[in-house]
Amino acid sequence: MTSKTPEFTLIETNDGLERFAQNHRNAEWLCFDTEFIGERRFHTLLCLIQLATPQGFFLIDPLKVKDLQPLLDLITDPAVLKITHAGENDYRLLNNQFGIVPRNTFDTQIAAGFVGYRYPLSFQKLLEAELGVKVSKSYTVTDWDVRPFRSKQLRYALNDVIHLPKLWRQLCAKLEKLGRESWLREECQTMERPEYYEQDPYRELFNSNLARNLSFREQVFLLRLFHWRTEEARRLNHSREMVLPGKNIGNLVRAVSSGREALLSNRRISDRLVQKYGDTFLKMFEAPPTEEEKAVIRRLDTKELDDPEYEILMEMLHLLVRYRCLKGGISPALVLSRTMLNKMKADKDYREPALKKGWRRTFLGEELCEWLENRSRLRIHFSNGRFQLELD
Repeated sequence: MTSKTPEFTLIETNDGLERFAQNHRNAEWLCFDTEFIGERRFHTLLCLIQLATPQGFFLIDPLKVKDLQPLLDLITDPAVLKITHAGENDYRLLNNQFGIVPRNTFDTQIAAGFVGYRYPLSFQKLLEAELGVKVSKSYTVTDWDVRPFRSKQLRYALNDVIHLPKLWRQLCAKLEKLGRESWLREECQTMERPEYYEQDPYRELFNSNLARNLSFREQVFLLRLFHWRTEEARRLNHSREMVLPGKNIGNLVRAVSSGREALLSNRRISDRLVQKYGDTFLKMFEAPPTEEEKAVIRRLDTKELDDPEYEILMEMLHLLVRYRCLKGGISPALVLSRTMLNKMKADKDYREPALKKGWRRTFLGEELCEWLENRSRLRIHFSNGRFQLELD
């Protein structure tokens, strides 16, 4: 079934937003979503904010409302529950642009993972499974910065919040039945900490497969190239790909050591790019490394992990986590994310903070968490057709 779109208020003035905020100072809850444009831009453009409250449905046009502070005050108000689905991207955008973090949040995507759904699960699939509601995604990619809005655009945008109150109540009932309300609250609180939105400035380098196969000088150049591309994109408000396509980076890194002529003769690097930035690239390559750059390069794990027994142990531990999740009705990706798992595989001594206490330790149990934390000391022992895991 497809629900009819209810009446809503479109807020396009600062005064209108101030009235909305005044009327919602004592609101119990507020459902929240955004539409934005990030393609071909460095700074994401916030284009529309959708809200559902006990008083109705509201759309805010942030391209016309220049002061969003009244809304930001509500989002940071711990007395008002903020309900989202996959709200991390929305809150990250607000943190980047306004320096705020939300308080008192409930994320239906996370809640779904605690009651047996796969994590992460799309809003459309969760709505259909829980409420029997089908919503259109025909405006997933549209020109949200064009004014005036089309009526179909606004109806589509409202679909992201009109069903959230009922979905929230239904998931709350399931969480209560399972005794997992506090687990959900603990997990949602991660989005309410400023450090959650901090990003390693060198993450492009550490995520690059190319970096681990280069010489030291080439690694330093790649580090500088990533930094230069980011700063140039910031200055121009262009995407990084518009400044320097990723497909050119490997060829550029390998050719720059041979000089400008090698750059120009490389048919996979455009002449226009070399003519515009060739001197800059050569200077970046030739400058001696700083102590800070040397320290960053040392953080690169240039050696491939060659420990078959450790790899098998990690696979076994991951399977045990998945089995525990299967029996407990929780999505494995929520308990042990791919990021956590990769860190543990890459560094035998890394201890995941999320396993030290809290709902994960309660759910997995002390023994399994001890094995995960001390995996470098874990051994498999076979005896009489049986095996067991023991810590040395």
